[in-house]
Amino acid sequence: MSKNLPLMEGLPRAQLPTDEPLILASGSPRRAELLKAAGYEFQIQPAVDSAECGICSRETAPEMVARLAFQKAVDVVQKNRRGLILAADTLAACQGKILGKPDNREHAESMLRLLSGRDHDVYTGVCLWSAGTQRCYVDVVRSRLKMQSLSEEMLQDYLDSALWDGKAGAFGYQDGNDWIEVVGQDSESNVVGLPMERLAELLEKFDSLADKVQKEVR
Repeated sequence: MSKNLPLMEGLPRAQLPTDEPLILASGSPRRAELLKAAGYEFQIQPAVDSAECGICSRETAPEMVARLAFQKAVDVVQKNRRGLILAADTLAACQGKILGKPDNREHAESMLRLLSGRDHDVYTGVCLWSAGTQRCYVDVVRSRLKMQSLSEEMLQDYLDSALWDGKAGAFGYQDGNDWIEVVGQDSESNVVGLPMERLAELLEKFDSLADKVQKEVR
């Protein structure tokens, strides 16, 4: 990561609940870096782009990230008879607006202008799915962030950097920006894309939390 964050040190790691290989259903380099920093061994099998489609205007941000994480897991489960699938989706929300990845520079600028000087939330949906046992659990973690008011120069410099590309809310907490801070004790890794503290808890409690998938996915 481009920002030397304390969150990369001492990340929790739990034993896997099955003997299946851990499969990250994401092409996000940030999620992979977090897992590596925590000491997990895993494979990477990104879900197809279409797994992120189907936006419902009535959904809240927590509902949306939970659904998208589940859809990504479904896509990868269909390709594996064995494997503990880990899928995630991250969105920002501010003043009732859900902010995903920007389509272009203009879209990124509108997002950053909305966030400038305001508190907002970042939500990550996490889906763990054992392909071998067809048991699954979905959870959502929220982190509260505060963004300082951005001057026109700060805004244009960041847009010129293109670091906003591919990031929910058009910014990266790990990009070295001192104008973003996590409020209270909320999870920093959640803002980057994977709540490592909660992931360890889900792995430890998977047997008691996960439900049998009603219809086997193949």
